[in-house]
Order: sequence, then structure tokens, then C-alpha cells
Amino acid sequence: MNLVLLTGSHPRHLYVARRLLEAGYLKGLLVEERGQFVPSPPSGLSAQDKDNFIRHFRERAEAEERAFGRLDTGIFKEIEMINMPPERLNSIQVEEWIVKRCADVVLSYGVHKIEKSLLDKFPQLAWNIHGGLSPWYRGNITLFWPFYFLQPNWAGMTIHELTDKIDGGAIIHHSVPELKRGDGIHDVASRAVIQAAEDLITILELVGSGREVLGVRQKTSGKLFTGVDWRPQHLRLIYNYFNNDIVDRYLDGELGHTEPPLVKAFY
Repeated sequence: MNLVLLTGSHPRHLYVARRLLEAGYLKGLLVEERGQFVPSPPSGLSAQDKDNFIRHFRERAEAEERAFGRLDTGIFKEIEMINMPPERLNSIQVEEWIVKRCADVVLSYGVHKIEKSLLDKFPQLAWNIHGGLSPWYRGNITLFWPFYFLQPNWAGMTIHELTDKIDGGAIIHHSVPELKRGDGIHDVASRAVIQAAEDLITILELVGSGREVLGVRQKTSGKLFTGVDWRPQHLRLIYNYFNNDIVDRYLDGELGHTEPPLVKAFY
């Protein structure tokens, strides 16, 4: 199987690429340069919000290093790899690179929106790995919002068909991690990525054995979160009110329980 991945440059993205490489599937890799992984707090924040902002992104970096180790693109030197700035993602150069790879499967994870001109160059099996459970959590920062809405068991990943509608393609599979006592928001998010990578490898094994994997059309538009929906002040709920113990409160039964109706490619 000749598989090409278009992904971001942050640890979670490179982890998925590494697992696909280890499983023997990854033959081509495009890495889109993403923003600073540990950003500086914006000006004008209160002392409380600045502290929360610094804590949030510091603890994200720490959690991802624990989960994924220290990764860089040097581990992919044996395969065809290119680096691309976001503004060049939908360029003729990338279209030609995709066509030259003659891929059986194209995956995307953590890149900006792929335009139709590039989508048209993809094979029939073209899927996106989305950090969030679609259709309920579509768009951006979608592993944060389940915690903000006190639904940590809705923090998961979606593998869906690639279309020109953001996170709107037919769903192949939902992945959700096990919640463990003592988990913080970033522990759950990191484990969601690990679970999705393992589930994806299982799905690719099924495809390789000749099994047809069909997507389930999304019957509702759900909620599309944009980057401007999130503000540092939202972190007050996570850290100042709950002190990042939302998982424990959920496991203790304090937050109620609703179960997401998940789509599974296998059981």
C-alpha cells in the first residue's frame, strides 16, 4: 500500500506520521509548518488570564513530550518528504508532488483547508484525521471544547472522507481514549491521538486485506468552532474553577453522563 500523509509540524502530527512509518505504510510525507507550539500570551490580559495561558501551553508541551517523546522530521529521512508553508499547501507544486507519488491512500491531519483543485488529485481513498468528534465538535480547538462543556468523554478523534466541506465528509471511524483518574485536559488529548493512530493502522490493515470500509454520512451539521471562538478567558473554567480535575469530577459522577453515538469501522 502506497500511503501519503499531509500533516502539521507539531508533536502530535509527527507522532501519527511515525506510527504509520513504523507500521510500514508511510511512503510520502508533506509537513506543513504550523505556528509556535508554545505561544507567548497576548498583551492586555489580566494577571490571572496570563498565568492560565502560560500554564495551558506549557502543560500541553509537557504532556505531549510524555506521550510522544521528542520528535523531529529527521526520522523520516528514508521516505519522500517535503516541507511546505501554509500558503503553499494548495499550490501547483504540491499537486504535482501528489500525482508523482501515485498513492493508493492519502491522509491529512493538522493542515489547513485543502482546496478542490488539490482534492481532485487524490485517489478514491482520501481521509482526514480530525482532532474532535464530528459532527458535534468540528473546526478548531475541538479537543478543548468537550472539557469546557464538561463532557470529557466526548474528547476524541474522527477519521472521515476528505471533502471541501470542513470536517464534513462521511465518517469512517470515531476514536475515543480511556479516561483515567488524574488525567488533565492535555493527557486526554494526547491519548486520543495515540488511540486514533492505532485505530487507523487497524483500518488500513482491513483495507489491505480487501475489506471495503464505507463512510457514514453526517446527518447533522453539528457545531463548527472557529479560532476566534476561543479566548484565554475560557481557561478560567478549566484551571481556576476546576483546577484541571474535570476528568476526576466526571468519573465521580458529578458532571452527569451522555454517551456519544460513535461510528466504528471495526469492533
